[in-house]
Amino acid sequence: MTFTMEDYFRYFPTSPELLKWGLALSASGFTRVPPHSAYPPARHPDDYRLDWNHGRVIEALQVVLITGGGGWLETRAMKQQRVEAGMVFLLLPHAWHRYRPDPESGWVESWIEVRGPVVDGLLGRDVFPEAAALQRGGIDQGIEETLNRIHLLAGADEPGDQPELAALALQVLAQCARAVAGPSRMSRIRRAVHRAERYLNEHYREPVGMESLAAELGVAYSHFRRAFRAHTGFPPWRYVIHLRLIRARALMAASNATLDDIAAQTGFSSGFHLSSSFKQAYGIAPDPWRKTLMTEAGGSPGS
Repeated sequence: MTFTMEDYFRYFPTSPELLKWGLALSASGFTRVPPHSAYPPARHPDDYRLDWNHGRVIEALQVVLITGGGGWLETRAMKQQRVEAGMVFLLLPHAWHRYRPDPESGWVESWIEVRGPVVDGLLGRDVFPEAAALQRGGIDQGIEETLNRIHLLAGADEPGDQPELAALALQVLAQCARAVAGPSRMSRIRRAVHRAERYLNEHYREPVGMESLAAELGVAYSHFRRAFRAHTGFPPWRYVIHLRLIRARALMAASNATLDDIAAQTGFSSGFHLSSSFKQAYGIAPDPWRKTLMTEAGGSPGS
């Protein structure tokens, strides 16, 4: 059976959930605008009405995906641009804008409006530059599928859906950010660091020659070491110790295994080596750390 999205729009009251989750879906809609029909459709609240001659300013962030037809968009930072099917555009809070479908083709629009501290933080960090409001590849990024899930939930009007709607709205913003960022253009050294990080996470128990690893990745060790530290906060070998200690600490908390046994499982040469590295990293030896943990938990590890 083929699923057909029904036209609708809905505005949500601001609720205490906004403070709990940091982001709230405040409106959403899906509309097919036939050729030579009035735009926007009637019945929207007065403060959301859009007159092409005057434009509009809104208080929240809107994401609009055009899945059929075409039209035009103009913003404070961008002169009038052609909008085609598959494009997504973002309408930033307090920024003048106007948009409309081409009367000859109409269009199909799928949209959401979001607000909250998370949105404010993203805008404050210029994740969505005003000059990059219109982007291709909205459908390729999966935005249409996520918006459709929002529409289904919003249309069901079930109590308690706001947290899930907020999570889906955040996913849409992440997909939009990926569209704005465009194709990844990692430098060779950044790509080498990324691959090395993945490799070390999988092989942290094993002896690793860092200079040999850098050579296999095709970069000079001195450049690799500097870039790796800038990315992770650790020189490559200290990063391996960091990974081993994370695993060792989890095993100490979850079992009564001896330090020698845990050392053998995590790549340390001995319990003494593990204890020395643990104290250097956390400022406390493993045994008193375990006793403190046991006292706080009211029992014993592994019991």
